[in-house]
Amino acid sequence: MKKQRLNHQIYKLHLLLANIWGKTWPYIHLTNEDKLKKAIQHKYKILDNKLDRLSQIQTKKPNEIHTFYPRVVNNTNITFRDNETNLLNKGPKYNLHSRKKDWLMTLALEAETAVTSLSLSDRDYYRKQVASHIEKLHKSFPHNNTHTEARILKSIQYKLKNNEAMIASADKGNSLVVLPIHQYESKIQDFIDTNNFQSSTSDPTKTFQSQVRKTVNHSPNLIPPCLKWKLINLNPSTPSIKGLIKLHKPDHPIRPVVNWRNASAYKLAKSFNQKFTQFAPLPYAFNVSNSTDLINQLLQTPLTPTSTFASLDITNM
Repeated sequence: MKKQRLNHQIYKLHLLLANIWGKTWPYIHLTNEDKLKKAIQHKYKILDNKLDRLSQIQTKKPNEIHTFYPRVVNNTNITFRDNETNLLNKGPKYNLHSRKKDWLMTLALEAETAVTSLSLSDRDYYRKQVASHIEKLHKSFPHNNTHTEARILKSIQYKLKNNEAMIASADKGNSLVVLPIHQYESKIQDFIDTNNFQSSTSDPTKTFQSQVRKTVNHSPNLIPPCLKWKLINLNPSTPSIKGLIKLHKPDHPIRPVVNWRNASAYKLAKSFNQKFTQFAPLPYAFNVSNSTDLINQLLQTPLTPTSTFASLDITNM
């Protein structure tokens, strides 16, 4: 309540000063924000330094050393240089610091296009803000180091192509696995053969798309005509499969991950799933929604010294 009251008072003061100073108030407000930001950064820098000193004093070395999965598992004869290995170690979610030479100019032009859509009285204020941010970006990202990681990535791609290899994700540990393409394809084929999937010589996507359209058109009570286009995938394609390598199991089989987003009935199935959840919610009677839910249920469960905890996993779905 105190914070809300203070925010309300600041808001009233802001409106009052805006009425008093008129068009000059945005510049005054921006100057105050810059001073406040610098003061906050100085304060947090002092606190961070204090925390670093305390962590160095109080941090104890763990008694048990945990072994984690390696970041990169190389199952080929390819030799990567240190800079290439360091880039691979950063993982698949790492954002490369690679930008085009004219990226700042493009950013400035896009910002100017957005500013010109504002009223004339507000343009100068936002132009000053944009110029300030672009200047900071120009100082933070020197042009001579922009494409270093992009060149390293091209070198990795060149080696993979020449050796007919590829990079796949591991099932656990967020690791990357470098393996020959034929070995990866063989693992996919083994999974298909082991689970007795039926193969087809033709693509049934067009047939499924036609059936989905007929179903949607013949269900006006469930799907209003104005929403039909939202539930039909206009350019469907066959779902694709990729394999996550199970490094923790013998022979390193795959865990299949199927992308159904471009399937004919994906949007329709997603919509009906939301409706079923809304109108017929099912309780989590025999499973848990996440790890937090598991902890909360265990805290409410009376346990004895002879209690046994069991977890069942699904082999395949």
